[in-house]
Amino acid sequence: MRENLVPFTIGKETEISQALHKIDRNKQGFLIVVDEEEHVAGVLTDGDVRRALLAGHQLSDKVMNICTQNAKAVNVTDTFDIVSGLFKSQAIKFLPILGDDGKLENIITKAQFHTMLLQDIPADLCFDFLTLDTSIIDSEIFMRPWGFYKTTVLNKYYQSKVISVKPEEELSLQSHEHREEYWIVVHGRGRVQLEDDVREISCGSYIYIPKGAKHRLINTDENQSLIITEVQIGEYLGEDDIIRYEDKYGRI
Repeated sequence: MRENLVPFTIGKETEISQALHKIDRNKQGFLIVVDEEEHVAGVLTDGDVRRALLAGHQLSDKVMNICTQNAKAVNVTDTFDIVSGLFKSQAIKFLPILGDDGKLENIITKAQFHTMLLQDIPADLCFDFLTLDTSIIDSEIFMRPWGFYKTTVLNKYYQSKVISVKPEEELSLQSHEHREEYWIVVHGRGRVQLEDDVREISCGSYIYIPKGAKHRLINTDENQSLIITEVQIGEYLGEDDIIRYEDKYGRI
């Protein structure tokens, strides 16, 4: 067995108390239950443990008594189409990957699968999925004086965001040295300033912001938020690639 899989596996004769400690350490909420020869005997989640204890099981009971013994798994030679089909089930958050002999060869989580695809990483089911940074698909919402934004995808090729501007608020007049931006209005109405051109926008409007161009987004509505989707393309996509020329919130 790969050394990096050890934190995610447990012997079927192990006590529930030990399983709880191991689940707490691996931070993934599950374990793969294996026998002495590393064949997969079942899967165990923190939810399985909680339900077992509520049903009267003791911490000294064996994990084999409470694990799911017929859990879905894939073979190391299967395609990602098969993996994708299984992950369409809301109940499946991870999949053991087995060799032809039924032994555990790898593990893939739904978050790792999505991360791999969105970063366009060439891989097969032997890939070390634990090396992937899954935070790129779980970005926080960042509040700003004018509203908020949330990154939906970030990789070395592009970044996409949802930007929401509060009623009668506006972004600074700004430009970017390293990226160009593509905006589509998906809700509300407002105004875009692009260099010396100013135009009204509403749901469905498309705006291209060239690299280096001064631009500003303004919500002119008194009641509704102005929401756009933004795609950034360039050699650098950091939040510090911004030059402000005017800002109503004093951030110059």
